[in-house]
Amino acid sequence: MNYAEMKSKIAAGQGFIAALDQSGGSTPKALAGYGIEAGAWNSEEEMFGLIHEMRARIIRSAAFTGEKVIGAILFERTMDGDVDGTPVPAALLAKGVVPFIKIDKGLEDEANGVQLMKPMPTLDALLERSNALGVFGTKERSVINSANRDGIAAVVAQQFEVGRQVLSHGMMPIIEPEVNIKSDTRAECDAILLDELLKALDGMAEGEEVMLKLSLPVVPGTFDPLVNHPRVLRVVALSGGYKRPEACVELAKNKGIIASFSRALLEDLRAQMSDAEFDASLGAAIDEIHRGSTVKTA
Repeated sequence: MNYAEMKSKIAAGQGFIAALDQSGGSTPKALAGYGIEAGAWNSEEEMFGLIHEMRARIIRSAAFTGEKVIGAILFERTMDGDVDGTPVPAALLAKGVVPFIKIDKGLEDEANGVQLMKPMPTLDALLERSNALGVFGTKERSVINSANRDGIAAVVAQQFEVGRQVLSHGMMPIIEPEVNIKSDTRAECDAILLDELLKALDGMAEGEEVMLKLSLPVVPGTFDPLVNHPRVLRVVALSGGYKRPEACVELAKNKGIIASFSRALLEDLRAQMSDAEFDASLGAAIDEIHRGSTVKTA
């Protein structure tokens, strides 16, 4: 797929985006969920090797195809790896799955109720390398913990500043200002975030587009103005700590929003499964998330 074909698939594809981008700090927890406990590796390299093999097993699975999984977000080390000798982005494209790359380097300490992204001094080099590997877009995550307008405005401003840098490389940014679903002021966070995002989108140049990755809102339909905005290619949702059944129920209440789940996609997979068991479990998860993304409730 060339860029135009990838863009068309992401804009109109009847499926969801898999998030295979757990990074350094979250890798041990992801491995534990997969049935590999701490102590199974002796170095960081061995740890990343184990998580890479988990991701490679997902990508090579017969259940993982571009029919229902239209995109996949990769950790940098995963992008630089291979699946049976084929570079991971090329392996995804061969299955009809559009590759994205996680670009943020983690979060700053909380201030004004939010956590901004840490600096990314090597971002241009990463974008150049990703582009050369056929990666379509990027993903960058901030976190909103409370309804502080100054904090939320700062998150959106930083997200769009980085988004413009991504656009300058001819790539599609996924802007992810995650609202913590455990926040006591979650509904207020949703409302302020909507307002700040609309102001930022309205300020974009003619012809520019971004994607948005958002927490599922307290009130279904809250983000309809974003789904319908001419500067938004697609709105996707993170599971945000919900178990898959609940995440899919909430997702189905929001028209035009598709999933970009990580833990909710992987929660039933185990290293000890046979290939047949693994494919069946992954296929069931994909089917459930696909329904939540494409079959909407009233």
